Amino acid sequence: MAKAKKVKLKLKTHKGAAKRFKLTATGRAMRRRSFARHILTSKPSKRKRRLSQAAEVSTPDAAAVKKMLPYGL
Repeated sequence: MAKAKKVKLKLKTHKGAAKRFKLTATGRAMRRRSFARHILTSKPSKRKRRLSQAAEVSTPDAAAVKKMLPYGL
């Protein structure tokens, strides 16, 4: 009887995380800022400009994000 080969399974990407986070070339997880979707007329232009920029995911959460994106989407 032939010995069965051990196959390492492929990991699945968490599709919800793939839509919300991107990994940079150096491996940092980036996210969009909150509070930038509606009621923008009452917010100052300076704040709206800042909200449009991407932000780095906090250090404690970055490990979880990287686990959900095993191939760095």
